[in-house]
Amino acid sequence: MGIIVLGIVVLTVAAASALFLGRRGSQPDPGRPAVSPASALVRGGELTASLRSEPSTYNRYVEASAPAEVLAMLTQAPLLRVNRTTDQLEPWLAESWTQSADGLTYTLKLRQGVTFSDGTPFTSADVLFSYRALYDPRANTVIAGDVLVAGKPLVVEAPDPATVVLRFAGPFAAGLRLVDSVPILPRHKLEAALLAGKFAEAWGAATPPADLAGLGPFVLAEHVSGERLVFVRNPHFWRKDAAGTQLPYLDKLTVRILPDQNAEALRMQTGEIDLMSNADIRPDDYATFKRIAAGGRLRLIDGGTSLDPNLLWFNLGRAGAADPRSRWLRRKEFRLALSCAVDRQSIINTVYLGAGVPIYEPITPANRTWYSPAQPACVHDSARARALFASAGLTDRNGDGMLEDASGTPARFSIITQRGHTLRERTVAVLQEQLRQAGIAVDVVALDTKSIVQRWTAGDYDSIFYGVQASSTDPALSPHFWLSSGNFHFWNPRQAVPSTGWEGRMDGLFREQAVTAGLPERQRLVTEMQRLFVEELPGIYFVAPAVTIAVSDRVANPSPVPQIPQLLWSADTLAVAAPRR
Repeated sequence: MGIIVLGIVVLTVAAASALFLGRRGSQPDPGRPAVSPASALVRGGELTASLRSEPSTYNRYVEASAPAEVLAMLTQAPLLRVNRTTDQLEPWLAESWTQSADGLTYTLKLRQGVTFSDGTPFTSADVLFSYRALYDPRANTVIAGDVLVAGKPLVVEAPDPATVVLRFAGPFAAGLRLVDSVPILPRHKLEAALLAGKFAEAWGAATPPADLAGLGPFVLAEHVSGERLVFVRNPHFWRKDAAGTQLPYLDKLTVRILPDQNAEALRMQTGEIDLMSNADIRPDDYATFKRIAAGGRLRLIDGGTSLDPNLLWFNLGRAGAADPRSRWLRRKEFRLALSCAVDRQSIINTVYLGAGVPIYEPITPANRTWYSPAQPACVHDSARARALFASAGLTDRNGDGMLEDASGTPARFSIITQRGHTLRERTVAVLQEQLRQAGIAVDVVALDTKSIVQRWTAGDYDSIFYGVQASSTDPALSPHFWLSSGNFHFWNPRQAVPSTGWEGRMDGLFREQAVTAGLPERQRLVTEMQRLFVEELPGIYFVAPAVTIAVSDRVANPSPVPQIPQLLWSADTLAVAAPRR
């Protein structure tokens, strides 16, 4: 579930145990993907997509955001890729691999004849460089913590230009799925910056696109800040379809920056954009989209249930301890009472127009291998909520319907959420009203994404309602979320030692499941992790919405998944549909 933050799958892991224990990389070669009937495709052409925000750097290693992930998917490539439609690990820059008898060493054979977008040959030296940069403490990369085994970096060796050897410090259940999150960077472009200790500053957003190089299907040609990113075909991309046609199909992909969801939906409806990077449509827009689809200008695709739900998390770190309100937020009884006071079905009916399911844990029902319905403290029980608030020292002492503590201070806290994100703003409005009825005053603070990150980083908040985007379905690949030392352990990140006993237990459960080979035992341990999360509630989950994906009638060959980005994860196989006769 490697986390991409501030942007946290219906994917079935039918062969999960085989993936974890298999000795050879024997999956079909995706260098020859299936191709739609020729009549459905037009070679070349252009599509227009949208993003809600833009990357602040072109270096994925130093930015954990949804836009940075999309940019990397379009312009870079890993050694191996997890296919998001099948959840299978498949060859990518490495065409095959073998595993040692002890399960700790993998030998990967690289594809021959692959070059970067600037024509420079790709070799194992680029892999060595990329992993050196990944783990360099001066670079302070945001993804290094997700590429550790037993808390240690991978040992990467290159016996020859076409071979890479990866050595793990200990058993790791997810195996080579670990490398899916590491795009291979060009040594010839970035080594000087790494040696100078300036890797983190390299490839900033002011870098001319001509100075970039990658192994992905597209090349960044233009970036107009606040307006658009323009990508053109990488003429050196290695992948071909089953008919031998070099990918990508598109000549050009324009990504417009549209922070406001209303503007984004309107441009989709009028045909100004062909797809949305976060491609699911809002429930309120469904009727309009359906009417347009009936006229043939749009297609609606049922994407199942989301694996990327929003959550409300609380400031349980040291920075929040000085705030007088933290004495409530830091009490488990108070957080449990908040969860009991919320009518999740009402949120589903009001905000999502019935299109969703109530949830209480981080892993949604869509992830059928790892989901386990944890028993919550209660399911919307106002009386239980009042009792829990009372146990936290909060009662209605003056008869005004609101709760106060023993000193008469009203029970009040703030929720920060994303300005312009309709579903988040509406959900918080419902929470505000439901908690008011329970006697708790809530102040809503709507900020842009950058400001939310700044407030979170500084610990200057009571609670935040936002989204966590997962790049993998396997919990072993999300140490930054589950471990107390993790950068994205949202409620109290980067703890030198666990600050609570339950977080210490969570650390132990996470580490145990990460080295357990048998799938049933791993599932039991992950179930226990979710149970512990629901008991302690450092964050509260409410709804896993249904995903409906909209594309224009110009889009051919989409590979939709409910995991963000639902379509651009496979942008090289997107095409422009042939005109209707």
